[in-house]
Amino acid sequence: MTAFTIRAPCSSANIGPGFDVIGLALSMYLELHVTVDPSQSSSDQPLNCAITHEGQGGVADISLDPEVNLITCVALYVLRCHNHRAFPVKTHIHIINPIPLGRGLGSSGTAVVAGVVLANEVGKLGLTKARMLDYCLMVERHPDNVAATLYGGFVGTYLNELDPADVERLEIPLSEVLPKPAGGVDTGLKPPEPPLNIGHYHKFKWAKEIQCIAIIPDFEVPTAKARNVLPSQYSRADMVFNLQRIALLPIALGESPPDAEFIYLSMQDKAHQPYRQTLIPGLTEILQSITPKSHPGLLGICLSGAGPTILALATENFDHIANHVIEQFKKENIECKWELLKPAEDGTTVTHTSASLNSP
Repeated sequence: MTAFTIRAPCSSANIGPGFDVIGLALSMYLELHVTVDPSQSSSDQPLNCAITHEGQGGVADISLDPEVNLITCVALYVLRCHNHRAFPVKTHIHIINPIPLGRGLGSSGTAVVAGVVLANEVGKLGLTKARMLDYCLMVERHPDNVAATLYGGFVGTYLNELDPADVERLEIPLSEVLPKPAGGVDTGLKPPEPPLNIGHYHKFKWAKEIQCIAIIPDFEVPTAKARNVLPSQYSRADMVFNLQRIALLPIALGESPPDAEFIYLSMQDKAHQPYRQTLIPGLTEILQSITPKSHPGLLGICLSGAGPTILALATENFDHIANHVIEQFKKENIECKWELLKPAEDGTTVTHTSASLNSP
């Protein structure tokens, strides 16, 4: 019996001005507990894979069909690029997911990364992390979340310029990369492999004193909807405003001891947060109601990804800061919970364990 565990951290993208550029892996982990029984020659499960699940997402959100579940669907895409039509016989995947869905904590990006790593392990593909990032970017087209989850820590990302032929491959419709189920092993007979080196990342320093407060409202904001409210063009003044801050933010968050005023001003944004206030009641008031002067210990505050989660960076007084934001949401009749998280520096990891043939 082969057994291993994949741990993939959630992520927060943008961190204020770094729209589609900056990501931060956080210490809330999707786990896949995987067993493969090589002693069996056949399986009665679709594509040889049985899935069980616990945690966030109910039956309506999380499919146990390996052709539909995002994690296994991504894994099958990678496997089929390497001429593996299905999972190894008698594969069982138990998913433990504490990451709230649709809340701006990169749940889909985390699932995509976990799926690519799953394929690499069960298929014994020997992919480097850089190549795994290419496969992730064929499914999740924005590098900030997936690079943070895959590599860990506080990262800056960009997409490389590709030659025209590779651009065409990168822009293949997602429906061709992950086709809808259409008949088991015959689905996606020749999936498009990704170009080499689609994206690049760099890990920034993170001051050891800084912790992350995630205030998670009890409603979802679909990423597609959050993108639809953004303008197609920006003024030069707004772009210069963000560029000035994004140039300084990685320096500000890497300095120890942290400079609260420097960080707070560096986390201001005009590219996405002002436009998403229509989807998140009270957003502008929340972001403006709390400062390092009004709440000692606070360093900066922003929307996490597309929201609605609010990410506050702080060194102390975590309860006081979180409860202030929660009270602001209550004025809009929105309930919240909060988590105190740290940067997940190791990114996605795989731990192999011993398992008896009698394991479930």
